Amino acid sequence: MKLALDHLVIAAPDLDAGTAHVADLLGIAPQGGGAHAAMGTHNRVLGMFGGIYLEVIAIDPAAAAPARPRWFGLDTEAVRQRLENGPFLLHWAARVERPADLTLWQSQYPARIAPVIPMTRGDLRWRITVPEDGALPGWQGEADAAGDGLLPSLIQWDVAAYPGISLPRQDLALRKLSGRHPRAELLRQGLAWLGADHLIAIEQGDGQPELSAEIETPQGIRTLR
Repeated sequence: MKLALDHLVIAAPDLDAGTAHVADLLGIAPQGGGAHAAMGTHNRVLGMFGGIYLEVIAIDPAAAAPARPRWFGLDTEAVRQRLENGPFLLHWAARVERPADLTLWQSQYPARIAPVIPMTRGDLRWRITVPEDGALPGWQGEADAAGDGLLPSLIQWDVAAYPGISLPRQDLALRKLSGRHPRAELLRQGLAWLGADHLIAIEQGDGQPELSAEIETPQGIRTLR
């Protein structure tokens, strides 16, 4: 099974800061979006070519704290510290296409795929993998093999008009998604098993892991980090 790239996730200390960050870099501001009550977060979104979109996400100050850790590691000290320096490209999600079923797939490989939770926002309905501790996905549950945002969350939309299709398509195109990690080979193995190795290039690199996306804009190539 081959997965499709669904969306990129920009974490921000607040939505206005995240929106300004994307607008300054790409020349177009994310809009719309809404709240995720179950996670205590909210977002704004931006459609791109190829059925891909960009999401700016932040903790919603008006929402009650969720009963569980928030997704994408937003409650972790590591992400909080990075957000002190402003918005950044935190993560990405890969889409599971029908007739494959994400819930069934996860039940067959619970040691390799995080639990699947149902989510809603307005008319949208989807299922997404979120580790019970809210951390970013790792590989085979190894504490020292955390993906650091480079392994995708898996998502399956339960509506036909999901954001990659329904959002207005802006003059933006993802040219390359890449990452650098001290355990690059392990991550490549995980991506290959998932059927997502064609979606991102992982390079060996010491130091802080990094995710980056090269995006073609009317002003030229811009890189989100």
